[in-house]
Amino acid sequence: MLAAMKSMSIAWLLLVGGLVQAQTNEGAKIALSSPADFQVFQRQTAAGGTVIVEGALDVPGHAALTNLDTLEARLVDGSGTNSWMVLPFDNRVRGFRGEVPCPARGWFRLELRLLGGGQTRLATAVAHVGVGEIFLIAGQSNSANHGETRQQANSPLVVAFGNGAWQPARDPEPGASGRGGSFLPAFGDALAEEFHVPVALVPLGVGSTSVREWLPGGELMAAPPTTGLNTLTVGSNLWASTGVLFEKIAAAERFFGANGFRAVLWHQGESDAHQPPDREITPAQYRQYLAKVVTASRAAAGWRVPWFVAQASYHSPEDLGSPELRAAQISLVIDGLALAGPNTDALGPNFRQDNGHGVHFNEAGLQRHGHLWAEAVSPWLAQQLAGK
Repeated sequence: MLAAMKSMSIAWLLLVGGLVQAQTNEGAKIALSSPADFQVFQRQTAAGGTVIVEGALDVPGHAALTNLDTLEARLVDGSGTNSWMVLPFDNRVRGFRGEVPCPARGWFRLELRLLGGGQTRLATAVAHVGVGEIFLIAGQSNSANHGETRQQANSPLVVAFGNGAWQPARDPEPGASGRGGSFLPAFGDALAEEFHVPVALVPLGVGSTSVREWLPGGELMAAPPTTGLNTLTVGSNLWASTGVLFEKIAAAERFFGANGFRAVLWHQGESDAHQPPDREITPAQYRQYLAKVVTASRAAAGWRVPWFVAQASYHSPEDLGSPELRAAQISLVIDGLALAGPNTDALGPNFRQDNGHGVHFNEAGLQRHGHLWAEAVSPWLAQQLAGK
């Protein structure tokens, strides 16, 4: 009798223990901070790179985690069965971080599972993850969303990242000013067609800005910009940058980390060409300021970030641009501080909005602008990949 009662007590304790164990994991889930859907990671070789898998276990209240011992991930595409890879995991710690090797080709589905006793206890997935090419785009309106007609990438491989979110590339692109069109979809399509990898674009441009407004905080300037924005008066006839726009670049660099993106594309100059006398800077001063932006961005990033600099100073059919300012922009290339972007001053009235009277691009201009950028970047990128 006593033996039977003891057996029943043990069975009851085991049953209660099982219920407690199940309840402590009930409602728990895997919360990923990386990757997000449509996130791209910069490839480190021509063949591929790594996907960072980072997150935490979201458990209701302060319940203890039980019966979880192994975290596994795999990347799935149409090429066949993929093996599960074990990631670092400690049941006593809610957070985790690991890296999963990934080929540079198209999109993959990331699958993540937590095992206990050889069985899947928790699982999650991200539909679109890839390793490819990432570009930061900075400057003024023609680097942002101020074109006449909104554009959309044709390739499913082209995405944009801005305001903390990833999405397919369609105008207006997140993170840049304006509500119109941009050259980014056409540029991304051209690169995706040539290199067959995901292409991520990070829009940072702000309309009507002078190079002076992109200087690091506290840097002095010879005259305030036309808009008077992003500038402080610090003395009699003495002005300095607030650093707000430079921080946009630095923050993006920090987000992606060392060698975590391919290059910065700079398209700006219209607001520094042929300005009112009391707001004008010389081409030599323009070069000095842009050189400071480039070198400071590299210091902030902690690595020698490649910069492509366009030749841009066009205003209208009556003011086709400034040869002197274009010479200042190309001088950074000659001196080895930057790489040559396109000369978009060559895109005249046929490519401009308002029937050719505007400074911004019409639909044909946005497409041509994007292709000019691809023609500038693609040969250099091919050389970079050949060297790895």
